[in-house]
Amino acid sequence: MSNPLDMLETSCTRLVRRVVNLPRTISRAVDQGIAVVNHRFPPPSVPLRNHHQSIPDNFQPNWDFLAGFEQRFGGTHPFFYACRFEEVLNMAQNEHKFVFLYLHSPDHPFTPPFCKGTLCSEVVVEFLDANFMSWGGLANNGEGLHLAATVRPTMFPYCAIVARGSDSSLVVVQKLEGPVTPEELLETLQTTLEEQGLAFDNRRAKEEKRRDDIRLRQEQDAAYAASLQADQEKVLKSKKKPQHQENANQNNQDIQVLIRFPNGERRQRVFSRRDKIEAIFKYIDSLSLPEVGRNYQLVSSFPRKVYGVDQMRMSLKDAEFDQEATLFIELV
Repeated sequence: MSNPLDMLETSCTRLVRRVVNLPRTISRAVDQGIAVVNHRFPPPSVPLRNHHQSIPDNFQPNWDFLAGFEQRFGGTHPFFYACRFEEVLNMAQNEHKFVFLYLHSPDHPFTPPFCKGTLCSEVVVEFLDANFMSWGGLANNGEGLHLAATVRPTMFPYCAIVARGSDSSLVVVQKLEGPVTPEELLETLQTTLEEQGLAFDNRRAKEEKRRDDIRLRQEQDAAYAASLQADQEKVLKSKKKPQHQENANQNNQDIQVLIRFPNGERRQRVFSRRDKIEAIFKYIDSLSLPEVGRNYQLVSSFPRKVYGVDQMRMSLKDAEFDQEATLFIELV
């Protein structure tokens, strides 16, 4: 007598697999997200939305799923992280990997053959563990139930390749619904890595550059504030100097100029009081620093004064430079 489960699976061979990729319109809408350009599979009739639902933080680790899965299908399976889904997303983001999401429906007739024949096959386990971070949960309980309400599967088994979007939303890059063979699953995983990996890495690189730029600006602001305080203290001390000391300083013809560059670098050079402001510009230009270029002006911190094209012919003496002066390069 034929197994009813086998008959059900055979009768549905033409309907069981749905592989859906994110439409280009969604990719453009999330500009800094992941550009999906998989032409192998047709787009869905109903556009898949970029999910913004937040995941509650009161879920417990998915021990129920892991215990039930191993009791039924054994210990050979992808390494499912026994923690909250949000934590796996964070780890995957740090390691520049996608997350393989599996929503388990234990009572669905397609679940046992899929888990035994595909998900727990040695070649699938090795590929997933080497290239993805996997998370599984019960589709009818706990955090898995919440995720099911978010991604809205229409058939089980449900697998998806997901990542965190630029706005911390959940981006579904690729999904499979219904049973698939190990070869079909591996083909989809490999294709996604090849076609989406570069876009994924580019987005991560842009995000890292943005964080580096923010950190650099913060360091420059801190250096500017420190220089401002030092100049203020210097002005206060100069007001307290005896008259004969001020006269002696005026006879000194050398001025030590500290130049602070946009990248945080400092250069120090001695100029004569008779030198023009133009001499400082020529010195900076001679360094040929790419981050400076030719469009910039010099700024003193306290009191704030700007030296540009109109001040080129002014002498340092006429500009009332002290014996020690600090100038910032301000790009224009």
